[in-house]
Amino acid sequence: MEKIEFGKSLKNKAKTLEVYISNAQIDKFYNYMNLLLEWNEKINLTAITEPEEVILKHFIDSITIIKYIKKAEKILDIGTGAGFPGIPLKILEEDKDIILLDSLNKRINFLQAVISNLKLDKVEAIHSRAEDFIKEQRENYDIVISRAVAKLNVLVEYMLPFVKKGGICICMKSADIQQELKEAEKAIKLLGGEIEKIDDIILPNSNIERKIIVIKKINSTPSKYPRKAGIPAKQPIK
Repeated sequence: MEKIEFGKSLKNKAKTLEVYISNAQIDKFYNYMNLLLEWNEKINLTAITEPEEVILKHFIDSITIIKYIKKAEKILDIGTGAGFPGIPLKILEEDKDIILLDSLNKRINFLQAVISNLKLDKVEAIHSRAEDFIKEQRENYDIVISRAVAKLNVLVEYMLPFVKKGGICICMKSADIQQELKEAEKAIKLLGGEIEKIDDIILPNSNIERKIIVIKKINSTPSKYPRKAGIPAKQPIK
């Protein structure tokens, strides 16, 4: 896809979310997409390889949460994968400090190439599991974000321990989450959280539905959480 066509598509879709993208930012998104597709031929980063789908399902999907991060200074993206939602948010919100956390080193190598190529500041890609990274980062972030990583009762055990009291975690989910919400009630409360809102989003020019779950940190998380690596997924809080 040529850059002019790419820029028009991205700008128009973003505008429906009341997000306005500059030409300089279009350049960064375009370079990011090309790096993603190039690296994807060597390592498995995404099943989405058609440019219009990359725009909609990766870039636009990522920036649906931009309004929630406006007041944050320090943000952690857990299980970032190929950089979603962290890199698109970073391109648009240059002043934020963002940590991109992932447990696969090959993804971190890709993200470091993206950060260097796009000349992004105040962003770092770190190879670690959340259960290990917590040791030095407990309750250190204004906002923790995660997109399509795990079931909610597992996900909040990874996320809430990193959130400062008064901060929020943002879980980006597909449309059907009623059962997940019910199963996660105990975990959210136990870990010091409270659901603040659940927003419904339909991605522009599509019928793709998303749920954005915003959980406020009202109490400190007990120090035994998160449990050791692998346990949250095998034995979710119930």
